[in-house]
Amino acid sequence: MMTRLPWLIYKWGFVAPLLALSTIVLGSLIIILSFLGAPDFSSRVFGTLWARLNAGASLASVEVAGREHIKPGQSYVIAANHQSQFDIFVLYGFLGMDIKWVMKQELRQVPFLGLACVAMGHILIDRSNTEAAISSINNARDRIRRGNSVVFFPEGTRSRTGELKSFKKGAFRLAQELGLPVLPVAIHGTREILPSDTLDLKPGRARLIIGEPVTPDSECFSDLPLLTRETQERIEEMLASQKA
Repeated sequence: MMTRLPWLIYKWGFVAPLLALSTIVLGSLIIILSFLGAPDFSSRVFGTLWARLNAGASLASVEVAGREHIKPGQSYVIAANHQSQFDIFVLYGFLGMDIKWVMKQELRQVPFLGLACVAMGHILIDRSNTEAAISSINNARDRIRRGNSVVFFPEGTRSRTGELKSFKKGAFRLAQELGLPVLPVAIHGTREILPSDTLDLKPGRARLIIGEPVTPDSECFSDLPLLTRETQERIEEMLASQKA
């Protein structure tokens, strides 16, 4: 690993400018192609490139386990824990699925990135307005049914302690209504790479663990609190296995 001074020079002299430049260039390309009728292609190719490029420049390695649990062509409601902004790079760059994000409305204001997210069909919700948030998710249902999967951070916000917070029920209610399997995903190591509420980026190793999905024929699927608890417990178990 680089010592502190060379790393600071590299981080602010290369990583930060690359993030800005790649967001402008690839974001503009995504916007153009999306409005020409290729939002899913733009998301899958250029969104993934953006995430992998910036993760690599950050000197972060990402290991993926559990790909065998993903059935090609199947749509999922993906539930992932959330410990760092770096989770975005890990999921978008390395999950290997056509995904739509449920993200906070405030991201719409980020230059290039916000408009690119809208163009690709990601789901921006106003967390201060429950009715508007539900409407946004309802409007996205057709896209989810067409082979895309939707990503939720059911904790609602990043965990500042590393401990998994209680899950909100919105993701699981949507899975029940659409009859889609819930795919539990555990992200480990990103909190050390980029701690919450800081710009203290460090090289490191992240691990993405894909669990066995909770399918509509599972005993817990029809019971909303039970489905929520089962998914949370599976993610907790996957995270605990990384600490052993």
